[in-house]
Amino acid sequence: SQPTTGVLYKEDNYIIMTTVDKEKYKCILPLVASGSEEEEKDYKGPTPGELLEPLFKQSSCSYRIESYWTYEVCHGKHIRQYHEEKETGQKINIQEYYLGNMMIKNPLSEPDQEEKENPKESAKEIPTKNIEGQMTPYYPVEMGNGTPCSLRQNLPRSSTVMYVCHPEAKHEILSVAEVTTCEYEVVILTPLLCSHPKYRFRASPVNDIFCQSLPGSPLKPHNLEQLEKQQEMMKMPFRRVKEEEMHSTKEEKFSSIHKPVAVGSHQLLTVGTTHISKLTDDQLIKEFLSGSYCFHGGVGWWKYEFCYGKYVHQYHEDKETGKTSVVVGTWSKEEHIEWSRKNAARTFYLREDGTQTVRMVSHFYGNGDVCDLTDKPRQVTVKLKCKESDSPHAVTIYMLEPHSCQYILGVESPVICKILDTADEHGLLSVPS
Repeated sequence: SQPTTGVLYKEDNYIIMTTVDKEKYKCILPLVASGSEEEEKDYKGPTPGELLEPLFKQSSCSYRIESYWTYEVCHGKHIRQYHEEKETGQKINIQEYYLGNMMIKNPLSEPDQEEKENPKESAKEIPTKNIEGQMTPYYPVEMGNGTPCSLRQNLPRSSTVMYVCHPEAKHEILSVAEVTTCEYEVVILTPLLCSHPKYRFRASPVNDIFCQSLPGSPLKPHNLEQLEKQQEMMKMPFRRVKEEEMHSTKEEKFSSIHKPVAVGSHQLLTVGTTHISKLTDDQLIKEFLSGSYCFHGGVGWWKYEFCYGKYVHQYHEDKETGKTSVVVGTWSKEEHIEWSRKNAARTFYLREDGTQTVRMVSHFYGNGDVCDLTDKPRQVTVKLKCKESDSPHAVTIYMLEPHSCQYILGVESPVICKILDTADEHGLLSVPS
């Protein structure tokens, strides 16, 4: 039977498939039309400029640190590229260029005014850019009047800032590219645009194909049934062992909805509801604190892997060249305790009733790969914060580099919420009792 909602199917849009055993099936193909077209036509909400307004009013800035240059985008104000030279006993020498300054008072008003005054304008094509293999819509903000460019008769540098919807982002700079001499493109990932259907983050749609057996053929192909039986047999012994282990550690019954499914060494969850059983939370916390459940995150070129009490890695995966990995820091309890004597390992905030609760813990991971710029090992301070979410596996990870090869890794997740109050004076965490 086919679904009554979602993607459309028509009886005459089909293909006949024959298996190696000469079994025949009529497979009905989905009509691949964009279901969001109607939603886009009916949209009466704020314009993209209005959605981005909070970013420009807050006077906030975003940073991207590369091996030599640091890029600073102060939204609606300027884009700056700079490098700091720090030599002992001398003042800091800054080499900097402005890649664009905002010349108009309100960078967001002009295109949107046009759109409201002329309805035909709003129907015009929204520009798109190929970002990591997917054509992605963006909202452009032009910035000119930058530092004069000697290669172009001292014409001022200029940039186009492309704001792209990404629901998990924190206004990060995804990329900075010089498209022609002294003209730049800067891509910013922001969640603010995501409520506009024309800018929404879209995963490639996956549509089901429904097959019906033709007269003389079984309901399901014989080979498919055999394969499913084999897969079921392979799962069974594993499931029984896991359930026995669980019941021996905790006398708690849970429905089949919450049974964990093992994939590699990680415990993933098949969850039918937003409720996760207490047992599952406990296991997740134990695995995280033992370092066997690692957090992965980051957007753009570099991704990050954080294994508590083990290491922080920065890596990039490429189809052609494979995986490039950098050790940002490794864990040594002694080194961290030494560091915590001079730095705040715990920060608190006051509840309304006057009691204190831990807001964040900081851990030091030193002895990473040697840095070309400093000839010293990389090191990172990991800041663990609570972040509530419907999914217990949600994690946000971002990296800052305030000094060359000395990093701050921000890690926010619901898993952390349950263990922050166990932090001792050195910020070390333990399984809640």
